[in-house]
Amino acid sequence: MVSVVSEILLLFGVYVLNLPFGYWRRNTKKFSKGWVLAIHLPVPIVFLMRILTGVPILHIPAFVLSFFLGQFSGGKIRLKLEATHRLSKCMVMDFLRIARGYA
Repeated sequence: MVSVVSEILLLFGVYVLNLPFGYWRRNTKKFSKGWVLAIHLPVPIVFLMRILTGVPILHIPAFVLSFFLGQFSGGKIRLKLEATHRLSKCMVMDFLRIARGYA
C-alpha cells in the first residue's frame, strides 16, 4: 500500500521526467524515429517507478495523465522559447545557455 503523499510525489516525478522528452518531441517531425523515441523512451522508466513503489494497477490512469501532461508541457515550453531564442534539441542545455545569456 502506497501513501497518498508518496503517490503524488511519484506522479510529479513522472510529470517532470516527461518534460524534456516533450521538449525534444516538439522539435521532431511527427511519426519520425525521433518522435516515436521521445514518446516511448520514458515508458519503461515510469513502469519501473510504478512497480518498484507498489502502486496498484488501478492507478495507471493517473500515471498516463501525468505522462501526457509532462509531454504536452515540455512541448509548450519549447514553443514559447522558440519565439525568443535559438534552441537545440536538449532542454537542459538550452536552459543552461539561456541562464548564462548565450542563447
